[in-house]
This record gives sequence, C-alpha cells and structure tokens, in this order.
Amino acid sequence: MPGIEKLPIEETLEDSPQTRSLLGVFEDDTAAISNYCTQLYQAMQRIYDAQNELSAATHLTSRLLKEYDKQRFPLGGDDEVMSSTLQQFATVIDELSSCHAVLSTQLADAMMFPITQFKERDLKEILTLKEVFQISSDDHDTAINRYSRLSKKRDNDKMRAEVVEDVYTSRKKQHQTMMHYFCSLNTLQYKKKTALLEPLLGYMQAQISFFKLGSGNLTQQWEDFLGTIGTSVQNVRREMEEEVGQMQQTIQQIETSCDTLYAPCDPDPAHSPVCRNLTRKQGYLYIRNKTGLVSTSWERQYFFTQGGNLMQQGRREVAGGLVTDLDNCSVMAVDSDDRRFCFQVTSFDGKKVVTLQSEIRKDCEEWISTINNISKRIYLSENAEELAARLNQSAIEAVTPSPSFQQRHESMRPSSKGRVGRASSISSVGSEPSPALSVLSLDALVAPETPIQFDIISPVSEEMSGQSKTAAQSGRRSNPFGESGDSTSEDSEESILHQLFIVRFLGSMEVRTAESPDVISETMRQILAARAIHNIFRMTESHLLVTCDCLKLIDPQTQVTRLRFPLSSVVQCSSHQDNKRLFGFVLQPASERDDSRAVCYIFESNNDGEKICDSIGLAKQIAFHSEMDRKAVEKRKEQDKAKEKQQEELSKQRQIEKDLEEQSRLIAASSRPANPPAADGQFLVLSNSQSEDSDAGDEGKKKGESEA
Repeated sequence: MPGIEKLPIEETLEDSPQTRSLLGVFEDDTAAISNYCTQLYQAMQRIYDAQNELSAATHLTSRLLKEYDKQRFPLGGDDEVMSSTLQQFATVIDELSSCHAVLSTQLADAMMFPITQFKERDLKEILTLKEVFQISSDDHDTAINRYSRLSKKRDNDKMRAEVVEDVYTSRKKQHQTMMHYFCSLNTLQYKKKTALLEPLLGYMQAQISFFKLGSGNLTQQWEDFLGTIGTSVQNVRREMEEEVGQMQQTIQQIETSCDTLYAPCDPDPAHSPVCRNLTRKQGYLYIRNKTGLVSTSWERQYFFTQGGNLMQQGRREVAGGLVTDLDNCSVMAVDSDDRRFCFQVTSFDGKKVVTLQSEIRKDCEEWISTINNISKRIYLSENAEELAARLNQSAIEAVTPSPSFQQRHESMRPSSKGRVGRASSISSVGSEPSPALSVLSLDALVAPETPIQFDIISPVSEEMSGQSKTAAQSGRRSNPFGESGDSTSEDSEESILHQLFIVRFLGSMEVRTAESPDVISETMRQILAARAIHNIFRMTESHLLVTCDCLKLIDPQTQVTRLRFPLSSVVQCSSHQDNKRLFGFVLQPASERDDSRAVCYIFESNNDGEKICDSIGLAKQIAFHSEMDRKAVEKRKEQDKAKEKQQEELSKQRQIEKDLEEQSRLIAASSRPANPPAADGQFLVLSNSQSEDSDAGDEGKKKGESEA
C-alpha cells in the first residue's frame, strides 16, 4: 500500500493557517468519501435486494415446480415424463434457491454490514467532531478577543482572572477537540480503504462459494486472488491499529506537556527562556489598522517572516501577503493606550510604520529580536541561525566579558554532533582567533569600560584644543588626531590616487594595541553587541575618499569634510571574514607610537569592504614609495652639496698653496744682503702672513673634510 497522508497532531496548538489549509483538504476528502460511499451503499443495497428477490423467486419457482403434479388441468392428462422432468428441475432449482439464500445471508454479513458501519458510525462521528471543533474554535476566538481587549490598568483583577480562566478553558477545549478530530481524520484514511475493500471481498467470497459447486478451476483462481486481497486488508487493519495507538499516546503526551501553554501568561524563564537567535518566526499577532482619520481597529492575523519580508495570512487564505520589507528597518517596543506588549516596525525610509501586538511579553521580545536580526540581513548568510547566535553571544559578552578570549572561544565553539537547537552558541563575530591572540586576555585588546562613539562628531564645530582636555578628564571620546574639518583639497590635488566609497559609520572605540591582527574583529564584536543591546540601528552615511595623503569622511549633501585622517596614522585595515560589508581600520598618530593605545573605527559599506581595504593598502604603498623617492632625492641633493663644498675647499687650498709659493719667491727675492734690516722686517711680515694663511688653510681643510 502507498503511504497515507496524515494531519500533524503536534501542530494543533499553534493552529497555523497552513494547518487549517491542510485540514480543509482533509475535510474536502472526507466529504468526497462520504458522497462516494453513499452511492456505493445504494448500489450494494440494490445488489442485496436483488439477491433477496432472486432467492425468493428461485424458492417460489422450485415450490411451483414441485406442485405441478398436484395441478388438475381440464385438458391435461397425466404426463409422467413432464412431471419427472419438472421434479428434477424443481430439485435443482431448490438447491439453487438454498444457495441463493446462503448467498443473501453472506452478502448481508460480509458486504452490507461493513459499509453500513462505515457510513452510519465512522462518517457521522467525523461530522459530529467537526461541529464540536467549530464550536470550540469560535469559543476560543471569542475568549482571546476578550482577553486582548483588557485594559493596562489593574483596576479589576477579578475580571482579568475570569478572562484568563476563560481563555485557558476554551484553548484547552479547542486543542483537545482538534487533536481528536485530527486523529479521526487520520484514521479515516485507513478506514476508507477497509470500508471499500471489505464489502467487495465479502461479495466476491460469497459469489465464489455460490459458484463452487460447478466451477472448481475458476474457484481456485479467485480464491488465490481473494486470498491476496484478504492478506492486504489484514495488513492495513494491523497498521491502522498501530497508528491509532501511537496517535493516542501522542495525544496524551501533548496534553500533559501543553497544559501550561493554554493560559496566555509568560512562562517560567528558567524553563522557557527568550530566544534571541531566531531569523524566522511565525505566530498570531494583532495589527493596528486605520479605519478613519483618528480611529483605529485591531485585527488578529497570522504573521510569518519570509526572507527579508514580513508576511500576514488569514486563517482561510491559501498564501500570505506582504506587510513590509524588513531589510535595514528599525523595530522597537512601544506603549499603546489600549493594548499591552506592542512593538513598532518602521521601514528603512521611514514611510511605513506597522504597529503589532503579541499575546505575551516573551513573544514580543522574540519578535523584536527576530526582526532585528533580519534587518541586519543575517538571513543571507550560509548559517543564519549561527550568526544570530554569534551576535547574541557578543551582546552577552559585551556586558559581562569572559576571563580570556581563548576560554570564550572554546565555550562558544559548536558541537561536532551538529546543531542542538536554535540557541546554540558559536564563536564570536569574525574569524577564528590567531595563536598569538589565544594567550592574550580580553583586556589586552580593548580597555574595560571603554566608551563607544556611535555618531561622527565633526571637529568643525568644536574647539579641539579645549575639547580634548575636557574629554580626557570626563572620559568622553574626541578626535585623537586634532584634525580640522576645514582642510582644503590642496593636500590631495597632487595625489595620484582618488577613490570614493559610500560607507556608514558604525562606531569607534579606543583599543590598547594597534598591531594585533584580531583587534579589528574584536572591536566589531564589541560595537555590534553594543548596538544590539541599546537597539541602535540608524547609521550616518558618508563618502570615504582614499588618497595617497589621507582618508576623508565627506558629507554627501554638503560636501564638507567631517573627519580627516593622515594616511601615516593608519596602522592596519581589514574587513570582516564572514560579512564583507563590514571593515575597519586602526589609527595611531606617529607622535604617539610609543603609547600602545590607539583608536579603531568600524564602518559598513555596500559589499566592498575588501575593496576599500585594498585601496587603503595601495595608498599606503604609493605613499611609502613616494616617501622613499623623496628621501632619495634629498640624499642626492645633500651629496651634491657636500661635493660642491669639497670642491670649494680644494680650490681654496690650491689658492693658498699658490699664495705660499708667491710669498716664498718674494721672501727669496727680499733676502738679498743689500738691505738686511728691511729684509728681516719683510721676512718677519711675510712669515706672519704665511703662518696665518697656513692656519686658515688647515682650518678650511678640516672643515671641508668634516662636511664631506
């Protein structure tokens, strides 16, 4: 036998539109079975009536044939041949009449009884359960509507207790009725096979027993066939009994475990905590609709998430309709004047606002967390639930850091046996920690209680000299480089690299080390966790201009430079390993390189984080080579100057030597005996001049050598 479709009893408590749609299919199938069974019953009733009529007619014929010899015909004589022939016919027909009587009895027991029981008992039971289920469903809707209209004020606790008790009773009654109704519908899928096969089996067996007197070969053939059918019927009946037993056991277990879920109250957080790792959720919510200029109404609909969309679906609808797009949307809990547990979803452009209400606070928090995860486009990743768990774990660790990075990584590593549940934790945001980082504590990367800056504070409107001191005393963040937002484009006019990217500022914070390869991923984790904790979803969009001299954040509307970072201050830049839209860079001024602390900035781009990091790396390479070329040119200039000075000193020394030679000739000429005193005086003068020139030559030579 092929597989038999079943209604999921486990989903009766949720009562989703999909379950109702499947229930409608089973109800339509039941109606078709009932109609067909009625027609088949009428046909079999005609066979039974005809067989009874045939049996009675055959018996009457046999009796009339036996009474032939008692008749006295006026013109007839005693015809013994005719009488004996008719007696033989009467005997055969009497035997046939007995066989027809047995056949009628067998048809009544084997054909009419099973189909009558199926029609009068099983189908009527289904109809009765359907009416009871419809009544219990209407009572539950009435009770839940009455509960949802309760006021937030606690003026009448007695009325609230009565409403809660009414919801508990109606929901329990609906759940139990629905489970038994599903069980009956599932059982009907088995019974309809036996109800159709057993009457036919009885009919054929009765006919075979009827024809067994003269059709041995045919009887053997039919017996083999009917034996196979009989075995199949027994197997179906055995499978039906096992399935009924399992469904009854499932009903008992579900009734025991779901008793606490009937009342619309928040469950015990220890047994049913709020799951913040969901990327998909479905359930019934109330949506507020405008019915006039100032009047509104609440409608209960079934809501579910599909990709990045929020969908709603009526109870009898086949498919859902779009409510709003959840990509880059914002969600927050709101206070309503007449409702509790409300939250509001605002589209990314702020043009559409949807207000929803859940039954309990736990569902409200889970819906907010799910929509928050979807708004970050986590569902687009390969392991959406793991990434959501990653963000949730990051939020927990941002509030209470673990003793070490390695211990946190090992505690969040997923089990090799697969996912245990939706809330299974995994490693933090980013790549696996490097071996160098595994021995460092968390405080070695990010200072504890470090404030996070989520908005870009333009230094144009601040006096950086005074603000930096105030920020250092009060713990507030400031621009660590003291750059001015009024910087002109003169520094980048001669740059050979100009690349512009659209980025959104996520946040910045001070870090203790600038050289660690994992400091950017750790900062991303901290900032994303802080945004998730404080429900901060809006980001400032800017244009990032990458040049060979600096990085600029430019206002896309006013074209005013918000921040300017010298390229020499960028220590490292990297993107997120899983989410390529996230990237960041660490900045540390050259004057503060002795201090280990730096500032890490985190941004979100349009899927080009790696491209931005490559552009910054290219800019640093170009700047490095330009600096090397500049130093080489300066070195060549200094060497040329040194050579020029050396040539000058050599020329001076040669001139001095020429002067000395000239003086020597003059001294030799003046040393004649004609005028000895004058010669001595001249000799003395020339000796002094020669001594002075010699000293000057020595000093010039030493100075030239030192400069060379």
